[in-house]
Amino acid sequence: MTFDADTLYRLLPAIYRIRDVDQGEPLKALVQVLAREVAVLETDLEQLYDDQFIETCAEWVVPYIGDLIGNRPLYTNLPEFPSNRDQVANTIGYRRRKGTAAMLEQLARDVTGWPARVVEFFELLSTTQYMNHVRQHNLVTPDLRRWQELTYLGSPFETTPHLAEMRRIASQRGRYNIPNIGLHLWRLQPYTLSLFLSAARPVVPLADGRYRFHPVGLDAPLFNPPLPEILFTLAAPINVPEPLPRRVLYEELEAWRQAIANGQSFQPEYFATGDSSQTGARQPVFEIVVVDNGVETSIPPEEILICNLADWRRPPTTKSYQPSDPDQAPVSLPIQVAVDPLLGRISFPPGVVPEQVNVGYTYGFSHDVGGGPYDRGDSVFPLLERPVTWQRGVSLTADPADADVVPTISEAINQWNARPPGSFGVIAIIDSQTYAEDFPTINIPEGSQLLIVAADWPLVPIPDSPLLQRQLGDLAPEFLRPHLQGGLTIAGTAPDGNDSPGELFVNGLWIEGSLTVQPGNLNRVQLDHCTLVPFTTTEPVPRSLAVQADNSLLTVQLNHGMIGPVTIAETIEELRLVTSLVDGGGDVAIAAPDTPTHIQTSTLLGTTTMRSLEASNSIFTHTVTVQRRQVGCVRFSSLPLNSQAPRRYQCQPNLALAALAKQLNLPAIEDPDQQAQIERQLSPQFTSRRYGDPAYGQLSQRCAEAIRRGADDEAEMGVFHDLYQPQRETNLRVRLDEYLRFSLEAGIFYIT
Repeated sequence: MTFDADTLYRLLPAIYRIRDVDQGEPLKALVQVLAREVAVLETDLEQLYDDQFIETCAEWVVPYIGDLIGNRPLYTNLPEFPSNRDQVANTIGYRRRKGTAAMLEQLARDVTGWPARVVEFFELLSTTQYMNHVRQHNLVTPDLRRWQELTYLGSPFETTPHLAEMRRIASQRGRYNIPNIGLHLWRLQPYTLSLFLSAARPVVPLADGRYRFHPVGLDAPLFNPPLPEILFTLAAPINVPEPLPRRVLYEELEAWRQAIANGQSFQPEYFATGDSSQTGARQPVFEIVVVDNGVETSIPPEEILICNLADWRRPPTTKSYQPSDPDQAPVSLPIQVAVDPLLGRISFPPGVVPEQVNVGYTYGFSHDVGGGPYDRGDSVFPLLERPVTWQRGVSLTADPADADVVPTISEAINQWNARPPGSFGVIAIIDSQTYAEDFPTINIPEGSQLLIVAADWPLVPIPDSPLLQRQLGDLAPEFLRPHLQGGLTIAGTAPDGNDSPGELFVNGLWIEGSLTVQPGNLNRVQLDHCTLVPFTTTEPVPRSLAVQADNSLLTVQLNHGMIGPVTIAETIEELRLVTSLVDGGGDVAIAAPDTPTHIQTSTLLGTTTMRSLEASNSIFTHTVTVQRRQVGCVRFSSLPLNSQAPRRYQCQPNLALAALAKQLNLPAIEDPDQQAQIERQLSPQFTSRRYGDPAYGQLSQRCAEAIRRGADDEAEMGVFHDLYQPQRETNLRVRLDEYLRFSLEAGIFYIT
């Protein structure tokens, strides 16, 4: 029963209510005040009851319930783990299965957020076996006839026995020993393009039947979209996001074709579709759609041949299979295309050249940086708070009868350029295709704002009507990754001296070309979650973001982006980089000698020159030159000793040199050789510096601990700071101390 004001008032005797009406209802007003206080009391009582349970308690109660059961608190500043609620809720379940491999694997997944695989290395020891407990799978020497064992040799899924190693697993130097438990983690995230297919890139301008999955034309591996695990089981290869192995896919498709020849059914694993008890909700690991004369035809998996296309060999058009009944004649089955999943290559039989090839696949990368099919709503929706006055969608398959959607970006730009000043326009690219165009200059008049975004523009029902329509400002910025093959040029057309020049926002695009700001009057150019491809295989000259003269009021901001060199000719208002990677190819990353610059949690691969600098939690691989060093500060960052930078606070290698000088009781380390040695030891090391690699820009495990934990919050410096990888590892080690069985020792191994 709820004691609201009307309920309490009706509980009063009728004579009091009658007389209260005669006097203007002062009693009813008093009851309403009492009812508000009663409602507060009721809410508090309900919350006190909810606070007894971890599932419903208030956030401030979580550590108190955890303390009751002895749960040790963890880092909670991780974006995926804002609360310890799940950890506390699962504590009892963890303890009931304490020390088991399945429990440790689930613990690693829950604590770090990364896919995990636990290996008990004593199961892989090559030992003399007890005859009452024979392990037939544990052979002294590997069976060379078992391709599965050889495929996974040295991986977390291997079954081949090894001789014992005496070195400790905690230091990652030894593995195969009785007390050793290995926790293998996959840090790269899978990004899937399946809802909106992407265009495969021909190897040569005039297509000859050879393509690459990567829209820029780079060799890059395809990743497995991980299938969720069944609870309390160990992970299998299909449950983790790692590059697809050639042999495994080859054997699956060969078994499928053999089953067809035998007249039998076949249940694939990697190429399963739909929803089943074995695979769950699943899509094939990749999809190829051929477009000829406007007709799309999806190539069935059983007509795909998996092979090594390093030499770009062409597949046969058919392949013969002998049925299980030896009396039957061989069956010839069609082959439409060959695929190399490790190189991301596609090859059609000789003479077969499709009009266009669209692909759906999964690729791997460290974080939501650069254009990608992940959700970018946090960066798009705040821009839509201003009413949209004009909007166009762009799709290569646009319906000519739909006036809201055009087939080219150039047409949308031309329509925008005809808009009057003061407009807020949106160009939404609603597919993941490649747009190879000679884009016209984008004019930004005074008081105008333009948003170019990769986002779906859905049709919604019209109230009280069976028809559908599109609404201005209604966007869905996810699942898409359009690719622009060509440079963009922007010009601010506001008159000189105008105090309200226009602004341009670009979100979620892959731009294979330069972005140039022409002379003019522009207030802001902001790139969010965009990639300006730094280098390509055909053009080794780096792409760039260039700002020409006469843009003194301009602010250039890059958020969660990847670009090539940045060049700013004259003074602008500000250059700001947040969680971004600037690749100068070891040469010039930023050349802005007259521009104040702010850099936060970013990685710069090349020399940098600017007027003044405010930087934190960033990595500068080459010399930094700042014109005005009396202002600004560089904090918790890595930069060479010979840099001409403003005041440094907790920066490397200066911090290490100061610690060494204090240890040696010296005022400073003056020896150049000693300085150079410390600088080499603390030089940032990367897993890969080649654009297109899944681990591009990722700090290597060989990198010094002072860099990997050198940010102001003890996370890593650089563009992937917000992943909080050191904190995840620390959380896991804290939990292992509690749940690892006595006498066992665990080692943490990063697979990606």
